[in-house]
Amino acid sequence: MKWLQAIKDYQFYLKIERGLSKNTIDSYTRDLEKLILFLEKNQIKSSPISIDKDIIQRFIYQIAKEVNPRSQARIISGLRSFFDYLVFEEYRKTNPTDLIETPKIGIKLPDTLSEQEINELISAIDLSHPQGERNRTILEVMYSCGLRVSELITLKISDLFFEEGFIRVLGKGDKERFVPIHNQAQKYILTYINQIRCFVKPKKEFEDTLFLNRRGKGLTRQMIFTILKNLAMDIDLKKKISPHTLRHSFATHLLKNGADLRAIQQMLGHESITTTEVYVHLDKSYLREVVETYHPRK
Repeated sequence: MKWLQAIKDYQFYLKIERGLSKNTIDSYTRDLEKLILFLEKNQIKSSPISIDKDIIQRFIYQIAKEVNPRSQARIISGLRSFFDYLVFEEYRKTNPTDLIETPKIGIKLPDTLSEQEINELISAIDLSHPQGERNRTILEVMYSCGLRVSELITLKISDLFFEEGFIRVLGKGDKERFVPIHNQAQKYILTYINQIRCFVKPKKEFEDTLFLNRRGKGLTRQMIFTILKNLAMDIDLKKKISPHTLRHSFATHLLKNGADLRAIQQMLGHESITTTEVYVHLDKSYLREVVETYHPRK
């Protein structure tokens, strides 16, 4: 079995059997491409079937010089998943990554913005600019609904259920969830649709896409990053932010204001409550308040 065919079969497995998103599959693929590049540079002739632990270990040593421990751990995890698949399909008897240690990494607390900083970002948008109304709506929706950037740019007009007060979101692995949307975000969306989007002619396949560029196509992830980066510069924000910062801020502000962790988990679309629990670490005072409020001997 050759590498290209093995990767192609693996991608199909990740998509059909595990239901992973394109972005996740692309990430797994990039890790394997790094391994293949390492083999080529070092003139190592090993197939997915014959490659052994020693070669994988040499690759990991090389990668450790180029990336941080967190990225190194992710690459090892990606390789382990690939070889688990080969074992599952009985192409191999053992997984060469089984005895390779993953570097220990601490909990990386997500960056967040204060409510005032969120307001300053949104207020900095130039509404006289043709795309100003759209950009304000984008930030409001990302923050008020806690959306991933991939969920935002694929949001459809048919996903809006304003009478019920929800939007339908297609998350990781094409998992559907319904997220509450408050009146302010609804108002911005309707203004954008009725006053801005109506003058843009959507290209084929983008007729139902909510957020469009001037040429009638959907926005890219990079465009959202650029919008935020420019706004951060406008208000002289010293923090390094990304679209995910708004999602982290959404969860953190809900938690600080007394929202239930399980409810936040559902709104964020986290499969495991453990993922959501990272937000508890952002504000230790929350834990103290829980004990003081609910403990029988308070």
